[in-house]
Amino acid sequence: MPSSSSFKRIVSLPLLALAIQLLSIHSVLSQSQDNAFLYHKCSDIEGNFTSRSPYESNLNSLFPRLSYSVPSNGFAALSTGNKPDNVNGLGLCRGDASPSDCRTCLATAIPELRKRCPNNKAGIIWYDNCLVKYSSTNFFGKIDYENRFYLYNVNNVSNPASFNTQTKALLTELTKKATAGGNQKLFATGEKSLGEKKLYGLVQCTRDLRSDSCKACLVGIIGELPNCCDGKEGGRVVGGSCNFRYEIYPFVKTA
Repeated sequence: MPSSSSFKRIVSLPLLALAIQLLSIHSVLSQSQDNAFLYHKCSDIEGNFTSRSPYESNLNSLFPRLSYSVPSNGFAALSTGNKPDNVNGLGLCRGDASPSDCRTCLATAIPELRKRCPNNKAGIIWYDNCLVKYSSTNFFGKIDYENRFYLYNVNNVSNPASFNTQTKALLTELTKKATAGGNQKLFATGEKSLGEKKLYGLVQCTRDLRSDSCKACLVGIIGELPNCCDGKEGGRVVGGSCNFRYEIYPFVKTA
């Protein structure tokens, strides 16, 4: 674990919007927070629903089912209702989160998503330990290219060219591990020696994707490293279908 003196860091979060505009939001996050809120997005593309409508009823039915189904194995993708009022949703917990931490994250994320997207027919929310997504469109098995954002540590490394190469190599190796035939969690962690220091990494996909789609998703976001985290001590690209994280301190939970 990092020392207490390193618990605080500044994170800048650019949002990659549909028009490929970047919105910078600055916040202070603490490494000691086990389940920090990261971001949310309410979609207006699919329109809105009205109070007490069949869509709202289906949405209110879907979320308790996700809360119940996800913690046992860290993922669930469910649908409720019939067209045109059907709702599709998924919940994913980080691969190293315990069932208890997963359950706690969902208990926070779901009501927060309902509060932040009160009438939207589609929305997504990310926390450190989980993500929750719903939509009137059947998105299962499809890579989400719309919902994506960056987090990075504002501290720079001393040799960015070498560090960037090593970071890409680690994340590429973890992608191979996550998408190997026997890896049903589509999740992998690992580390790489950088002389006296170490580089730690994590990759994960939502499990509605096939392994080849997971690989394509991860390769795509790893390709965004120069835009996201060029020469930064830590960074993440977080999307609706896959994400990666790297740091120069250990952050993966151990049993």
